[in-house]
Amino acid sequence: MLYPILTPSRSLNDLNGVWEFKLDNGNGFEEEWFKKPLETPMTMPVPAAYNDLKEGVDFRDHYGWVFYQRTFSVPGFMKDQRVILRFDAVAHEAKVYINGELVCTHKGGFLPFEVEISDLAGKGECLLTVAVSNIIDYTTLPVGGKSSLLGGGLPGFEAKGPKKPVNNPNFDFFNYCGIIRPVRIYTTPKSYISDVTVTAEVKGEYAALNYRIDTIGEGSCLVEVFDREGNKVAEAAGTEGVLEIKNVKLWQPLNAYLYDIRVTFGTDVYTLPYGVRTVRVEGTRFLINEKPFYFKGYGKHEDTFPNGRGINLPMNTKDISLMKWQGANSFRTSHYPYSEEMMRLCDQEGIVVIDETTAVGVNLEFGGGANFNGQKVGTFDKEHGVQTQEHHKDVIRDLIARDKNHACVVMWSIANEPDSYSEGAYEYFAPLYELARSLDPQKRPCTLVSVQMGGGPATDVSAKLSDVICLNRYYGWYFGAPDLEGPEQALRDELDQWQKFGLPVIFTEYGADTVMGFHDTTPVMYTEEYQVDYYKMNHRVFDEYDFVVGEQAWNFADFATSQGLLRVQGNKKGLFTRDRKPKLAAHYFKDRWHQIPDFDYKKNQ
Repeated sequence: MLYPILTPSRSLNDLNGVWEFKLDNGNGFEEEWFKKPLETPMTMPVPAAYNDLKEGVDFRDHYGWVFYQRTFSVPGFMKDQRVILRFDAVAHEAKVYINGELVCTHKGGFLPFEVEISDLAGKGECLLTVAVSNIIDYTTLPVGGKSSLLGGGLPGFEAKGPKKPVNNPNFDFFNYCGIIRPVRIYTTPKSYISDVTVTAEVKGEYAALNYRIDTIGEGSCLVEVFDREGNKVAEAAGTEGVLEIKNVKLWQPLNAYLYDIRVTFGTDVYTLPYGVRTVRVEGTRFLINEKPFYFKGYGKHEDTFPNGRGINLPMNTKDISLMKWQGANSFRTSHYPYSEEMMRLCDQEGIVVIDETTAVGVNLEFGGGANFNGQKVGTFDKEHGVQTQEHHKDVIRDLIARDKNHACVVMWSIANEPDSYSEGAYEYFAPLYELARSLDPQKRPCTLVSVQMGGGPATDVSAKLSDVICLNRYYGWYFGAPDLEGPEQALRDELDQWQKFGLPVIFTEYGADTVMGFHDTTPVMYTEEYQVDYYKMNHRVFDEYDFVVGEQAWNFADFATSQGLLRVQGNKKGLFTRDRKPKLAAHYFKDRWHQIPDFDYKKNQ
């Protein structure tokens, strides 16, 4: 799906702003709120998660549907155009009504969807209502459980009285919901470019860009490539072909170079920013542009106050600035696809991205995040387990369709911390890997992010399916803390097992909760000193194994979670606070990462 842009043939109008808003009282659909102006509505900004924008626990932790509403008009001069209403992301399920009529639905909270509304051009003011559900369960991604993530009290001391329906996330981040990314109307000519796909073959200073242009209607097609200075460096005719670039400038981590690929089909024009680079795995090495790359970075979250999961362009810019200050070169989109604006920014800034689906919480045997109680249900039990595989396939299709041309994306993450070792795991995940590999024109490596609760390398299906082993490991925090000596040996013992598989290993999570301002002369848990000692121990081990090709700390910044005894106003494992103030560990990483090269680290080992 093409990102909407303003071109000589396409208009672009946003519907962002202050909408009217109302929490469903259980009767919204029965009373047909979508057919008339909402009664006694609140105000609500779009885009943003709604949870932190009004006061009260009943609002913040609302369960079920909400209704957004506004009016809009499609100008009469657009009658000769194709007019599209596009939602960049609505979490987690959306029903879109125009003038009381249901025009589209969408399931999944982090990828775009759209509907054609050309027949509304010149018809006057229209009432747009979007009903949004935040319900998560065994059929959704992310997965919601049937018991509380962090526990509802000690046995015998559970809460009494009538139980109201609540979301119980099987994951350790707050279930922010609403219209979280922009809403836009864009136009195209009646004959138009529907998609652009480009792959690169690089030989020395020469690059061949294989392209395919999907079109609807009649017209001739011209494809041109321009360098950063606006000079035309290649062109070809037809909807399929090869663009030849001499003296190619490669897209490099932290040294990005983007060409503009301009497609003209009939009267339609679309421009795609494109970085030329190659990615592949060879033995235990992860190669970008045929050089062994070392991942330095983090898991992250789209999480700021008061936007919640809502898009925050200034903070995206600030985050990348802080990454570069630290010497980081990468992050993972834990645990859902991030905004297209962030992906385009990473293309521009040279930040390497592991692109992850919304499949978090697919682990009912042991739960997610800080939940070690589990749901006591076989994850892939056909009657009582998750029923997400078909939706999981849809997410993979939509994610690759959206992000396939991004230079920053070097690997697909099929899931985070799934139950990847129990009965049925291989049958669940093997078709998903096969689908991702068949859909990606660049044939990027695929992985899933393995949880420490698993049975080890011998039983983890990622050893059979993944091109790169990605490990979330908390030796010295959830396992063994406050002692660091025993966990250090346990970490070595596990890496000795993974070494036998001959694959690259990236630590995609490791960290310790740390409250900003907690200090002690002797490092103890939750102090900034313990966090630094924890990381030093892990790094001693990482540096001893040449097949460890990356370290992504958990987490870039503190973030909001559901309430629980193990969370003090959220997860405090950030190297930065939620408002991006550095802890001691942030300075420690800055010193370490500026000494570690992006390429050829450990080459003499």
